[in-house]
Amino acid sequence: MDVRIRLGRSIYFVLAIILSLCVTTQFFLAGMAIFMSPVNWLKHLSFVHIFGFNLPFLMIGFAVVGKMPLGAYLQLLGVLLTVFTLYFTANITNIVPWLGAMHPVMGILLFALSLSIVFQIWNSITNKKQH
Repeated sequence: MDVRIRLGRSIYFVLAIILSLCVTTQFFLAGMAIFMSPVNWLKHLSFVHIFGFNLPFLMIGFAVVGKMPLGAYLQLLGVLLTVFTLYFTANITNIVPWLGAMHPVMGILLFALSLSIVFQIWNSITNKKQH
């Protein structure tokens, strides 16, 4: 595997870890809003704008550089669709409350997807037989 591919996959791996940490932080911020003060909802709302769509699109760029397999792109598509669904469920609550209740469920799905990406790229990087 040449240096460009290794570098692309390594940066993709770091971004995947950052994505997982960002999702975890979102759960923490939501918990702060529920158990400490509703003022913290603004932090929860603001933080997602930093990583929500930006990080997955950055990851797509490094997936291309790292010549990642098709599955990596499908996972990122899943992340983007889940983030979109999170925005949707957060904003539809006044109209269809039960869809708003799906918001934390979608957050769990996003967390699972982000961890899955971390473990898969880790296996790809550490498996010497893969190209």
